[in-house]
Amino acid sequence: MNAERRIIVPLDVPDEESAIALVDQLPQVVWWKVGLELFTSTGPKILKQLKSRQKRIFLDLKFHDIPNTVAGASRSAASYGVDLLTIHAACGIDALKAATEAAQEGAAQAGVKPPKLIAITLLTSISTRQLAFDLKIPLELPEYALEMALLAQEAGLDGAVCSPQEVAQLRQTCGDDFLLVCPGVRPTWADKGDQKRSLTPAQAIIAGADYLVIGRPITTATEPELAWKRISEELTTVA
Repeated sequence: MNAERRIIVPLDVPDEESAIALVDQLPQVVWWKVGLELFTSTGPKILKQLKSRQKRIFLDLKFHDIPNTVAGASRSAASYGVDLLTIHAACGIDALKAATEAAQEGAAQAGVKPPKLIAITLLTSISTRQLAFDLKIPLELPEYALEMALLAQEAGLDGAVCSPQEVAQLRQTCGDDFLLVCPGVRPTWADKGDQKRSLTPAQAIIAGADYLVIGRPITTATEPELAWKRISEELTTVA
């Protein structure tokens, strides 16, 4: 996989007009992430716009609900023909299994390729301290992320979302066929923002990441195209 195809750029904008402006400003970007803000604003219209431009879509809605509701949502989301779809591992194994089956059904009914279903292990904005003191989870953070990834793998999911700092351990334990997607990736020259557990793009790839979600270092740069090019060039040495 070439370096450019490993980078997913989030469309963290409030409306369709802003999203299309960003997509058209960065025509070389193959992968775009549609999250809660944009999807709540536009609904599936934005997905149709991206597909008409032959883009690949990471629909990052992070479903987290009871098995029946998660299954229904996954069935509907899969019918759009998106490439990646997220669900919280903390939903539990019944919900994860239900989502996997429903996504296959939804895609088959729509005549599209089913999405890769990937589990959220732990949000990258959560620190070790917050895991222990706010969420009252007694495991060490890397151990918790690993347990969530293993639960997802047992349920038949295709991969997991984890911070770059957990990716090496997950790759070693879950094997080469388990997709690992890393948000919170920041080049050395970019502001870390609210990401607590970060690595550079090259470090994350070397550690075992398949895809990197890189937003603000590109989208809020003075010249987004130059920022994209700079990151792509940094990755060609390792990807």
